[in-house]
Amino acid sequence: MTKKHAAGTPALIALDAAGVAHTARAYEHDPASTLGYGLEAAHALGVPPEQVFKTLLADVDGVLVVAVVPVTGQLDLKALAHARGAKKAAMADQHAAERATGYVVGGISPLGQRVRHPTVVDETVWLFDTVLVSGGRRGLDVELAPDDLVRLTEAVVADIAKD
Repeated sequence: MTKKHAAGTPALIALDAAGVAHTARAYEHDPASTLGYGLEAAHALGVPPEQVFKTLLADVDGVLVVAVVPVTGQLDLKALAHARGAKKAAMADQHAAERATGYVVGGISPLGQRVRHPTVVDETVWLFDTVLVSGGRRGLDVELAPDDLVRLTEAVVADIAKD
């Protein structure tokens, strides 16, 4: 993979600083799309949707936690709580997620967030040589090796997605 990208988002800057091989994959975001951000990215970039992961924030026993799951599924909040050794989890408020990460919804990257949050990545990440996650803005994904995603986010890998 190459390191091609123009203006650096915090996610791309973090990848460069870590010396991680990655490819920035830009596409034209359509605000009228009904697919959802992740499925729109998969379609626009011509990659299997299972290979594209979305970044969600949840409140897990009062702590904001980043959950990274395939765009083809949903976050299993009970499984996320279990992976964190907590009692319960609920989706974080959109505005709280944006403030905590420094990104807007639809462009929240698990990389280069304003503050590092505990992170859990779904175990299906290991099914691919590379995966795509948001590059830090709508219309920009970044492709990288699963090992690098897990290492850079200091993530726990667990079964947290459901169909």
